[in-house]
Amino acid sequence: MQKFHSFIFPLLMLAILFTSNSCNKNKSSEDATHASEVGAVVGVDPDLFLEGTEVITVPCTLSDGTETTCYQIVASTPTDHDMGPWCPENISDGAEAGGIWLENGEVYDVDGEFIKNLATFYDDNTWLMYDANGDIYVTDTEEDCINAANPNVGEEYKNYCVECVPEYIAELTRTWLIPAQPVKLTTSAYFARGGGGEPGGRPQPGNRSEPEARPEAKGFGPQTRGIAFNGVEFSASAPVDNILGAYTLAPFDDAGGHINVHQGYHYHAATGISAQIKQEDGHAPMIGYAMDGHGIYAQLNEDGKEPSDLDDCRGHYDDTRGYHYHVDAPGSNNFINCLAGAYVN
Repeated sequence: MQKFHSFIFPLLMLAILFTSNSCNKNKSSEDATHASEVGAVVGVDPDLFLEGTEVITVPCTLSDGTETTCYQIVASTPTDHDMGPWCPENISDGAEAGGIWLENGEVYDVDGEFIKNLATFYDDNTWLMYDANGDIYVTDTEEDCINAANPNVGEEYKNYCVECVPEYIAELTRTWLIPAQPVKLTTSAYFARGGGGEPGGRPQPGNRSEPEARPEAKGFGPQTRGIAFNGVEFSASAPVDNILGAYTLAPFDDAGGHINVHQGYHYHAATGISAQIKQEDGHAPMIGYAMDGHGIYAQLNEDGKEPSDLDDCRGHYDDTRGYHYHVDAPGSNNFINCLAGAYVN
């Protein structure tokens, strides 16, 4: 009997030790996984925002109910580049006199020749945006800027190049809230449909240019996609169908932005002109933050290629930047497709 006990006891001790080590190993594995997930979340760095953009810390509640801290960002117009020009004055003007237009994934210079050939470009002879002298019809007052953007635009504004200028928004500031520490969700938030910034500031319904909401998501997130380092918003898709349907043109400047009197200056394309932060490993430069606090980067890495593993929102992970987004091509009239993290309602 003594011999049996002497044999069993070491076995029991071995089993306990093995079980304890197994539990510790599993726990360590779980902790490692959790640590990896935490390491993959890179918080917002408020120091990246440019001078002239006010950033303060405030308490906030996110869309998933998380009570946390957010950065409140207040800005008006960009300090890192000029705004405009948008509309050329005559069909003889070169590209430097106008902005750009986004069509079918391509970026076109809005020079005099582009305005002259609108009827051919859209295969519609109704387009004639200039007089017998070649002078282009351009809105030249704030009232005209607003009226030309009305969804029920009157005949008097058809064939006008719509241009709203910085003087119209001299007193306007915009305020956004983004979580200081992103909270990644299991279900992405697809953006609210219809909206999009256009000169005049009246939201437009039925914007077919905006990416389609997925079947499982009806579009319940915010309309603003993110914020550039200069405090300017990355906006929803411009309502191109509505603009063209009224036989108006509302060009973007070379930075991809234009103005309306309520939304201020805002971007519809990332063209590489606003402030960028170069990455040391060949990754695409950083250009701002999404509304969920995850970083937004340019479309292409230094090798000229888009990452091949982007998810539906146009985001992915890496060890340096955690989860982050790459914007769509400049001509796409789109930045990102959805938010993978919680945002401020």
